Amino acid sequence: MIPSPRLPPITVVMPSYQQAQFLKEALDSILSQNYPKLELIVVDGGSTDGSVEILKSYGDRIRWVSEKDQGQSDALNKGFRMASHELLGWLNSDDLYEPEALWIAGKFFSEHPVTMWAIGDCTIIDENGREIRSWVSRYKAYRVKHFSYDALLQENIVPQMGVFFRKSTLEQAGMLDLSLHYSMDYDLWLRFAREWQPGFLNARIGKFRMYSSSKSMAALNKQLAEGDRIVRKYANGRYWPLFLHHLNNIKITSVYWLLTLFMGKNPS
Repeated sequence: MIPSPRLPPITVVMPSYQQAQFLKEALDSILSQNYPKLELIVVDGGSTDGSVEILKSYGDRIRWVSEKDQGQSDALNKGFRMASHELLGWLNSDDLYEPEALWIAGKFFSEHPVTMWAIGDCTIIDENGREIRSWVSRYKAYRVKHFSYDALLQENIVPQMGVFFRKSTLEQAGMLDLSLHYSMDYDLWLRFAREWQPGFLNARIGKFRMYSSSKSMAALNKQLAEGDRIVRKYANGRYWPLFLHHLNNIKITSVYWLLTLFMGKNPS
């Protein structure tokens, strides 16, 4: 733990739907850090897989709702509006935080009072929690260290579970777009980056779980197509970012195809 008398209160918002398999581990990765000023809000989309029973078992350690919504973006917006604290984190219910993630973020923002958002590194894990694709994690960490708005237009280099931001960023840049179901984070980061240069946490913050039925794997083509529409919106008529983003999509689909061909459906 990283002691500091000036640690800011943090609210972590967790959207969830039918994720009982991973939900407890995700919750424990937050609560086990014993961060002194923590609010954890779970917005469940009306799960019927035992998720509600898991949420009830935490008593008053968490705030939660379980009701039908319009998708992940809607769930997140609900949670962010419920948040009591200025510093926000976003962790999906099949992902994890590293053991000192909240302490690292809290210390960083206490020492950088004008920074609006900050990015940390993440690893990729499989369904059983084993690290996979470390080369992808290293690539993204390198790209983030050379961050620019144009670089972000070309490729979504920001690991979502590694980001912390001030609630006031949402008040100025706008909430998540309800029409987006796969790349809502990318759209949000572009709006943030258009206004503010991010800080860099220079530490591993989260673990992104990749498995065959996860949203990012099962609907990769839809995610990439949604990303194309987002870049077209923010490129302001410039052809070059669109061209480079399209090349990057070809790179991603080619790599996934080769990995699937030679290593199976969920290659490491």
